Amino acid sequence: MVQIPNQYKSKEEYVHHIFASIAHRYDLLNTTLSFNRDKYWRTFAVSKSGLQPGGKGLDICCGTGMLTIEQARAAGPRGKVVGLDFCEEMLAVAVDNIKKTPFRDNIELVQGNAVDLPFGDSTFDCCTIGFALRNVPDIRKTISEMSRVVRPGGKVVNLELSKPSAPVFKQAYYLYFNRLVPLLGRLGIGKEGPYSYLPNSLKDFPHQSVIRDMFEEEGLKDARYYELTGGIVTVHVGTVV
Repeated sequence: MVQIPNQYKSKEEYVHHIFASIAHRYDLLNTTLSFNRDKYWRTFAVSKSGLQPGGKGLDICCGTGMLTIEQARAAGPRGKVVGLDFCEEMLAVAVDNIKKTPFRDNIELVQGNAVDLPFGDSTFDCCTIGFALRNVPDIRKTISEMSRVVRPGGKVVNLELSKPSAPVFKQAYYLYFNRLVPLLGRLGIGKEGPYSYLPNSLKDFPHQSVIRDMFEEEGLKDARYYELTGGIVTVHVGTVV
């Protein structure tokens, strides 16, 4: 179980501190630690969102905005995408990232909380969350809120680290993830802690099949998941009724 240091009142406060401290290096380390596969994972997730040109999408826990930008690419110049995150430091990096794209006029960034989304019912055509469901204070509440703000027939999509099951590959992956990722992360940001949290947070996170069941229990139909890159990442998809 992830141990919350005594100086933090809650997991939410601790996670905020972690992401505020790594925001400046987050994208570089994601690409490096994933061997550049993170870009493919985001593209695949958005391909399952059903977002069409001219559509309206939401990306919660958007961080530095990379999945938000991928949504904007799918929505095109007539579309609209909103990125929401609770960490101002991550949103500041997202602003800079978005400025470098042709989608700066199609993306709006909002500071807010995943378990209490500041949007009306059935506002969006889809809602995505990338590498963040394991960090929220309430997984079910987050899925429920995502479902609430998406119109009937729209998609809820979760892109998240997961637990590979293939023999040998599984052992090699956990060796890398549990031992080398914290070391490389420490070298990348110059401090210990944030990238030790990463493997610990995955240990506590439910198996991908359990998350699929949660999608169904929160009222999403046709819930399914796709394991990518040997199962180290999973994309969950469900349709709002």
